Amino acid sequence: MSQFPTFEVIPAVDLQDGEVVQLVQGERGTEKSYGDPVEAAQRWIDAGAESLHLVDLDGAFEGNRKNGDAIDAVLETVDVPTQLGGGIRTAEDARDLLERGVDRVILGTAAVENPEIVAEISETHPDSVVVSLDAKDGEVVVEGWTEGAGITPVEAAERYADLGAAAILFTNVDVEGKLEGVAAEPVRDLVEATDIPVIASGGVATLEDVRALDDAGAAAVVVGSALYEGQFTLAAARDAIDG
Repeated sequence: MSQFPTFEVIPAVDLQDGEVVQLVQGERGTEKSYGDPVEAAQRWIDAGAESLHLVDLDGAFEGNRKNGDAIDAVLETVDVPTQLGGGIRTAEDARDLLERGVDRVILGTAAVENPEIVAEISETHPDSVVVSLDAKDGEVVVEGWTEGAGITPVEAAERYADLGAAAILFTNVDVEGKLEGVAAEPVRDLVEATDIPVIASGGVATLEDVRALDDAGAAAVVVGSALYEGQFTLAAARDAIDG
């Protein structure tokens, strides 16, 4: 897929109540705030980001998007591709966002509950749907990581590739937000099981983690806390791959 000609490090801009935050393991109440979304987005672009990963956390938890103004402000400011997830529950929602300038929509719960939504959106907007597979103990979880879906990431990935998904966003909840390192093996399993790109997310703390995901075959990695906490720079992460 043309979106990822080479391995890409994608900064996360997670939004809650109009501010950039990072959560630990997706738990509300663990958030640390990093200020204004437009400033954060611009900072990553100035640092060389080729795309941005936007998440409406209020939407993810409550099922309706609450950070629309902040997201619109980011879209108006940036000139790199964006992918957005959180609270996108219908094809109409997705198309609305794509028409407003989002390049790829990320579907989690909606795609698990109604896989055909992926085909429905892809019909009018090809290569625009990223399916988010969040896994806990080897099982896909939905509804803000609170419910098991009774399917493995590999089984799910095969299904969505057939329905026209442009990529899989794979988050390992077991390591998410802890800054304790990644688990590369589940990523490798997923890459080997599907022909579409796998974007890895969760647990990246060091440049070694970035390299491990590249080695596992991921097309890209989303990095949040490690960048915001200054564990490494975006430039260093890119150099780690190029090197």
